[in-house]
Amino acid sequence: MSGARMSALAILRGQIERIETAEVVHQHDRAALGHHEADGALKGGLARAAVHEVFCEGRQGAAATGFVMGLARLVSARKPLLWVRQDFSEVETGALSMNGLAELGLDPRRVVTVRAADVESALRTSADALACDALGAVVLELWGDVRQFDLVASRKLTLAAQGSGVTGLMLRMAAQPLPSTAETRWMLRAAHSPPGAAWDVWGTPRFDAELLRNRHGPCGRWIMEWNCDECQFSEPSTYSQPVAAAPAHRPDSAVLQQRRTG
Repeated sequence: MSGARMSALAILRGQIERIETAEVVHQHDRAALGHHEADGALKGGLARAAVHEVFCEGRQGAAATGFVMGLARLVSARKPLLWVRQDFSEVETGALSMNGLAELGLDPRRVVTVRAADVESALRTSADALACDALGAVVLELWGDVRQFDLVASRKLTLAAQGSGVTGLMLRMAAQPLPSTAETRWMLRAAHSPPGAAWDVWGTPRFDAELLRNRHGPCGRWIMEWNCDECQFSEPSTYSQPVAAAPAHRPDSAVLQQRRTG
């Protein structure tokens, strides 16, 4: 066997060993989402020190962004969060709202945003950030089906996350899922908010979350409600519908029936 092949084989063995070692170290480090069925499928919660993908359909970008914000809040463990966006993202969807982050439970002072000039810069910045264990999570927001994000780039992000313990969250806008090294893959849609009081116009955030890929468990689809006070997801709340009271001036129906049969 030639020296070049021996060197390539040694590199591959080293990568495999790092992946397997990192999986053993971090396999029990999970962040519970709060939704019992989803946490059961995820073996206790979303794995830290891994990369997770969140996709959305059509005009569901706001729902997917809110879902990723919730995940970032849960996995970051109060450490700073780095959000990498392409420079034209603000033209498409607007800037991230610091008030919105605060309402969802994220501390805006711990959020750092980076605007990348192109996909290569975004991937490079995210890989470097994932290797920094001072961060709690890194969100990489990419638009469209980008050829630069292939298995090699995905593996690089995964290795960086496993080496540092930082969680990577891929927010894919207007893109189709392709093979990757992601631990989980989600498809997000907005769900109807429950009825609320007159002063609570927006209602409680609800997500139609479909788990398309789960490396260590089953997939599923759930309606997940975000509790902004407890900063976790939960099963949808049940709200009883109001029932009109019987008019006081009318006799009871049972009395009417007795009169008719008597």
